[in-house]
Formats: sequence, structure tokens, C-alpha cells
Amino acid sequence: MEIKPGILVRSKAGRDKDHVYAVVDLDEKYVYVADGVEKTLRHMKRKNSRHLQPILKIRLRGAPDDAVIRDAIKKYENACGQKSRQ
Repeated sequence: MEIKPGILVRSKAGRDKDHVYAVVDLDEKYVYVADGVEKTLRHMKRKNSRHLQPILKIRLRGAPDDAVIRDAIKKYENACGQKSRQ
């Protein structure tokens, strides 16, 4: 699965390893991700694309906001039985 805006990814490296994010934007080398809690759309995290694993395509309607991203991540974690970092 290709990394592009509107998918959920899991961090594979760094101090945020195994944290779930939504991809918001990307450029040639970096992917900008947010989780709606610690990393909001105003303060997105810049990650190297090699350190991310795509896990689920989601549909973000229009311009996403933090609440929509938070809900999508929470639904994924509940479906998989994962514990949230919040």
C-alpha cells in the first residue's frame, strides 16, 4: 500500500514507535502526520516515509480537522483491540 494523504500509518521507529497517525501531507522525502491529540494539524509531525507502515485507508471528507482524525484513529484502535496512547 502506498503512503498518501488520507491513510492511517503506524510509526516503525523513533520514540513514537507503534503510534498510529493519519497522513495529512507529504513531499519528496517526508510525510506529515497528525493524531489529533498530541500532534494536531497546526503542529504536524514530520516523519521519514521509511519509518512508517501503512495500515488502513480512511476517507477524510473535505478539509480534515483534529476531531475527525481522532475519531478515525480511535475506531481503528477499538476494532483492533489496541490501547490508545492518550
